[in-house]
Amino acid sequence: MAKTKKKPSRRTYSPERRAQILGAAKKERLTAAAVQKRFGVKPVTFYSWRKKRGGSRRVSGGGDGRTDHRALGDRLRGEVQARLRQLLPEIVRSEVGALLASAFGRQKPGRGSRA
Repeated sequence: MAKTKKKPSRRTYSPERRAQILGAAKKERLTAAAVQKRFGVKPVTFYSWRKKRGGSRRVSGGGDGRTDHRALGDRLRGEVQARLRQLLPEIVRSEVGALLASAFGRQKPGRGSRA
């Protein structure tokens, strides 16, 4: 007769306990593995709680190494838009000038029609 393994019981956490664990993890900058060691919460569960709560995620760069991805994306988008606002007028002038030169023939600067 084959022995069957018993599934481990599913553990539930009260909203207060979840908040306590998430607060400690954020305050002490614990990784998911550290949360599992300290509180016994699986990483997938920790990430799920954090996502539902709206917690920030770590990314490289930034002041203390912890930045919200959306804020980073917004900042990068703003920098790109500002740079484009600087470059775009010159690009348009150059392209329009080239188009007009090819359509109407190029006149050399400073040489008018002299007789």
